[in-house]
Amino acid sequence: MEPFVKFTGASGLMEQPDNVVIRKMSDMAAAYADSQKARQWIENGDPVVYEMLEALVPQAAGELMFCTTRINPGTVGREYFMTKGHYHEDPTTAEIYYTVSGRGILLAETKDRRHVALEMRKGSIIHVEPGWAHRTYNTGEEPLVFLAVYPANAGHDYRTIEQEGFAHTVVKGDNGPVVVKTSTLR
Repeated sequence: MEPFVKFTGASGLMEQPDNVVIRKMSDMAAAYADSQKARQWIENGDPVVYEMLEALVPQAAGELMFCTTRINPGTVGREYFMTKGHYHEDPTTAEIYYTVSGRGILLAETKDRRHVALEMRKGSIIHVEPGWAHRTYNTGEEPLVFLAVYPANAGHDYRTIEQEGFAHTVVKGDNGPVVVKTSTLR
């Protein structure tokens, strides 16, 4: 490959991406504690929860993958709209998040259920350490847009999250976002 340039538009999303991933509520329903509320969203139009726009590079050591993501505002019950969340298939790889616009929380957990919730706001930079699962939540009233950069050979392990879930989640509280144990919502 030769060096190349990608631009973002007024929305903060990548223009002319090589790949677009769109996750509707029907793709995300199992991630939410309140499955009945998720089904209501699906029956009422199955909205887009988030979209990810990627620039594709070789999946080889030394290459960096990058993408922009937009999570729409909304809640399922009290849980904010979120991404699926993942571990990296290569557990020695990290990831960087740069918030372009909006507000949110990046929730990270280890397999032994240690967790941390990190604020995302315009200009914030988050470093996700190797070995931590991570998921982002839109806690604002406008779309949350961010750039993610990670080793191209990191891979995404969504299956572990689908099978085991996150032990914690982010919900709308009386005074803003609150991290709670997922089991308290079921």
